Amino acid sequence: MINRQLLRPESIVVIGGSNNTHKPGGAVVRNLLSGGYQGTLRIVNPKEDEIQGIKVFHNANELPPTEMAILVVAAKYCPEYVRLLAAEKGVRAFIIISAGFGEETKAGAALEQEILDICEQYGAALIGPNCIGLLNSWHHSVFTKPIPQLNPKGVDFVSGSGATAVFILESAVIKGLAFNSVWSIGNGKQIGIEDVLQYMDETFDIEQSPRVKLLYIENISDPDKLLFHASSLIRKGCKIAAIKAGSSESGSRAASSHTGAIASSDSAVEALFRKAGIVRCFSREELTTVGCVFKAIMDGFAGAPLPKDGIASDNWIGRNFAIVTHAGGPGVMLTDALSKGGLNVPKLDGPAAEELKSKLFPGASVANPIDILATGTPEQLGIAIDYCEKRFDNIDAIFVIFGTPGLVTVFETYEVLHKKILECKKPIFPILPSLHTAGPEVEEFLKKGHVNFSDEVTLATALTQMTKTPKPASPEIELFGVDVPKIREIIGNIKQNHDSDNGERQADSWYLEPQQVRDLLSCAGIPMVPEMVSDSKDELAAFATKVGYPVVAKVVGPVHKSDVGGVALNIRSEKHLALEFERMMQIDGAKAVMVQKMLQGTELFIGAKYEPRFGHVVLCGLGGIFVEVLKDVSSGLAPLSYPEVYSMIRSLRGYKIIKGTRGQKGINEQKYAEIIVRLSTLLRFATEIKEIDLNPLLADDKEVTAVDARILIGM
Repeated sequence: MINRQLLRPESIVVIGGSNNTHKPGGAVVRNLLSGGYQGTLRIVNPKEDEIQGIKVFHNANELPPTEMAILVVAAKYCPEYVRLLAAEKGVRAFIIISAGFGEETKAGAALEQEILDICEQYGAALIGPNCIGLLNSWHHSVFTKPIPQLNPKGVDFVSGSGATAVFILESAVIKGLAFNSVWSIGNGKQIGIEDVLQYMDETFDIEQSPRVKLLYIENISDPDKLLFHASSLIRKGCKIAAIKAGSSESGSRAASSHTGAIASSDSAVEALFRKAGIVRCFSREELTTVGCVFKAIMDGFAGAPLPKDGIASDNWIGRNFAIVTHAGGPGVMLTDALSKGGLNVPKLDGPAAEELKSKLFPGASVANPIDILATGTPEQLGIAIDYCEKRFDNIDAIFVIFGTPGLVTVFETYEVLHKKILECKKPIFPILPSLHTAGPEVEEFLKKGHVNFSDEVTLATALTQMTKTPKPASPEIELFGVDVPKIREIIGNIKQNHDSDNGERQADSWYLEPQQVRDLLSCAGIPMVPEMVSDSKDELAAFATKVGYPVVAKVVGPVHKSDVGGVALNIRSEKHLALEFERMMQIDGAKAVMVQKMLQGTELFIGAKYEPRFGHVVLCGLGGIFVEVLKDVSSGLAPLSYPEVYSMIRSLRGYKIIKGTRGQKGINEQKYAEIIVRLSTLLRFATEIKEIDLNPLLADDKEVTAVDARILIGM
């Protein structure tokens, strides 16, 4: 519940304000005053008569009607204050800085719930508790520093952690990144990150609203809500980058399948971000660097035109970069980092390159990086930028690396850079590394509205992550070729008849019988290798003769067939098959033997695991060592569209094998994608499936066929 009283209150009371600006109660009053709050500011403190020049109320009962309250008192007093202020003083927005609530004890959680109940009763907005506050151009209701530069077109920043928000602001301020608002949601009892995104989505104005959102997330309480509003904002022209902390899993856990071992909460986060079109970051520096790139492009700092919908192309910047530098080393490191990320630093040659070289000092290089030498002048820097802008058509964007060893000032150089950024149509990204020796010059440059990327490799890493982030996925479900009614009928029958004979029971979940697996996959149009399951040696021999040798035999019963010697490949005769049948039926837990036609091809893997709140995380990759050892898999959130699936496949490190390499034919990528899409649709309508493995699938340039499949179902 985000209301006008929270964002633009005409009056604010600080409960617990003080003269000690080294404590939160004093610091929040200081920030409100220094931030130029134009409304009426009131303070309640029983021990002071005047605080920072403001007359104090000794008791909250003495207050006149007030719109917003900031509480900086012990947790145990907060419910009483909230009830009084909401019921008798008309307060309709609360920011509770205080800690000691649900993040610490059960008793604290009860206090937190009591506060929420009161706010809901009176229709009041609640930020916190356990937060640093809310910062916008109307009021600086935070107790921390730094206070970043505020601009209506600046970045909106939402954080689940107050302390981390401060550190991210520190990283951003030094880069010159301006902000429109900073939200610290704390425990997020009423207003969480998803709610802030919902508000921004529902009030978005393409002409007025900020178009860059940065998120620091510790808990995703409503993945569907986050997905819906993040992707909606991106489709409207915004860009969103986020860190999700706490996604790794410590310790080991029992996993019944490859998917169970690989899929994790981090896979779910990765899949959610990809589906929404959110650029995923892994550090404060990366997050603020991505924010600076977005802001530089969107605000025209780099002179780049921005399409109205904001998503006219997957990569506004382009993939070909020129590097203009006066120091060879940083240029080489930047080139290496860009190349590693799949971006290009094309060679510059021909008449235009020779002409540029004639305008620089002897010894300068123009091959790219363009090294104008340490003695290069501001004028020569401008000339090099002009050639990249006007003469080199194979360049999409320009990096300018320019620092100083402290022997000269660079005001003139940075003034040239300032003018070129405003004039050029190609994006220019300034890398000004001398924050100490050229501190005043960099500061003056930032005051003109620019950003600075002090580290070239961090910038390249951020750009790589941005270019790999797909557009938001279509919300439509691909139903073609998937028999949804039949899927539900099969699941319904399984539910009705499940008992100890239906499969190997594991608590409330069990593995389906091979025929049930085939029935479900058949409904989804997923091709499987011809097979027969039987406890009759003669039946299996007849089947093998019908499909033709060689065949494969697999024990039915034990979950991990390979671990118990339950797989035999390349069986070429009836006699060999009979021997393997007899051996496998002696394996503990064996109920039958499966015989399949033996196929040849590239091994692929598809799996999915149900993650609570997120839904099914679908994984794909090359099979064999690639999935078992290298964990070269890509993840997506079901249901999946074809563009999503192609993006997943092409992000694999082993994608060159899929395409074909060293004279070997590639696989039929279209059919592989089709199976992944169909499987994701099956999962959308069979949420009872908790894990599924198609491993391996065998693929060549014509067909992709599932050879082995396993489905864990749960009620």
